[in-house]
Amino acid sequence: MRIHRILAVGALLLLAAARCGGSLPDYDYSKEPDPRKTEYIIGVSDQLQITVWGHEAVSGAVGVRPDGTVTMPLVGDLKAAGRTPTQLRNEIQQRIKSFIKDESAVVTVAVVAVNSYRFTVSGEVNSPGVFTSQQYVTIVEAVALAGGFTRFAERNKIFIVRRTTDGTSRQIPISYDAIASGQHEEMNIVLVAGDTVIVP
Repeated sequence: MRIHRILAVGALLLLAAARCGGSLPDYDYSKEPDPRKTEYIIGVSDQLQITVWGHEAVSGAVGVRPDGTVTMPLVGDLKAAGRTPTQLRNEIQQRIKSFIKDESAVVTVAVVAVNSYRFTVSGEVNSPGVFTSQQYVTIVEAVALAGGFTRFAERNKIFIVRRTTDGTSRQIPISYDAIASGQHEEMNIVLVAGDTVIVP
């Protein structure tokens, strides 16, 4: 009986290892940012509502152009893409002082439409392409949006190509079965705008 129990445990361990594709990727997933825990970063095509309270003439809705800028009356062009609403608001607050002497004028910047959150899923999925979402998407959700895996997919050799602020990129390895097992949720990272998920 004891031998049978040992053999059964060994078989389960082998099955678990097979489902996870052998050894897990050697990668520190904790260093990847979680955009859900930080202020939103404005991107191209986002729609903003900029309000200078008490000064309707310089308030209004604006879209972020392909060059990443927006235009305000009096103030002119402002870099918006890559900045948070708070950072943009602070610059506007400083620049309008040259035109509006009312010290009580309060500026607010609100993102009213998120259009810049785009990511790509390519390779062995049923519906590869570029996807957009109004909410943040995990790697598992991205695969689902792309129609799931084809029968040829190497589920445990997925990687995310992520661009960095200095213009380079890095690869983040993902073992899908390790996530599906419920034991390695840290791999189910949230995609950031511009990510490419590649399923070999």
